[in-house]
Amino acid sequence: MDKQLSAGRSGRRHAGDEDQITAQAVIVERIFAHLDPEWRGNLEESLSPDRRWTGHRLLAVGAKATIAADSEIRVKLGDNGPQISASALHPWAWEGARSLWQSGHFREAVTAAARKINAETQNKLGRRDISEIKLFQDALSTNQPAAGRSKLRIVRDDGGDTFKSVQRGVMAFAEGCFAAIRNPNSHEDGLPELPENEALEQLSAFSLLARWVDGATVETAS
Repeated sequence: MDKQLSAGRSGRRHAGDEDQITAQAVIVERIFAHLDPEWRGNLEESLSPDRRWTGHRLLAVGAKATIAADSEIRVKLGDNGPQISASALHPWAWEGARSLWQSGHFREAVTAAARKINAETQNKLGRRDISEIKLFQDALSTNQPAAGRSKLRIVRDDGGDTFKSVQRGVMAFAEGCFAAIRNPNSHEDGLPELPENEALEQLSAFSLLARWVDGATVETAS
C-alpha cells in the first residue's frame, strides 16, 4: 500500500503510473475513513507534482501500523470481546441502511432499515392496510388468521405456553423497535447524529427482528 503511494523524495519514485496510483488511492481512502472519519483533516497536501501522494503515504503508514497492532492492543487492554460487523447483519437491515451508513448518516440509516423491514413484512403477509406497530401486533397475535389477516408464526403453533411466550415476546420486541427507535429517529427534528456504536446497536435490534420475521411461517385463513 505505501509503496504504490510513495512520494518522490530522497530518490523515491512512484511505483506505477498515475492511473494505477489513483485507483489505489480510492481503496486506501476507504480504509482511512473506516479508521478515522475525520482523516482528511490530517492529510498533508502538496502542490508539487512529484510529491502529490506524500500525505496519502504518511496516512497509509499510520493506518498499516494501526491495523497490525489492533488485535494485540485489544488483548493487552482487555478489550478483545466479540465485535459486530454491520455487513453480517440480516440483509433487510443492512441493505436498507448501507448507503446512508457509509456516508455517515447513522440515524437516517437506522430509519431506512426499519422501513425496509416493515415493507418486507408487509410483502410476506400480503398486506398493505396496516404498517409498523399495528402490523406486528396483528401479525404476531395468537388469534387465528382471518380473511386478509394472515399471521406470522415464529414457532409452530401447538397451543402451548412456549408458542404463546415467543409470539408475545417478539411482538413486544417489534413494538419497542418501532416505538423507541424508529419513531423518535423519524419524527423528532433537530436530534444530534447518533454515535456510530449506538446506531449499530439499534441496527442490530432491527436485524434480529428481521431474522425472526424472515424465518417465520405464514398462517392464512383456511
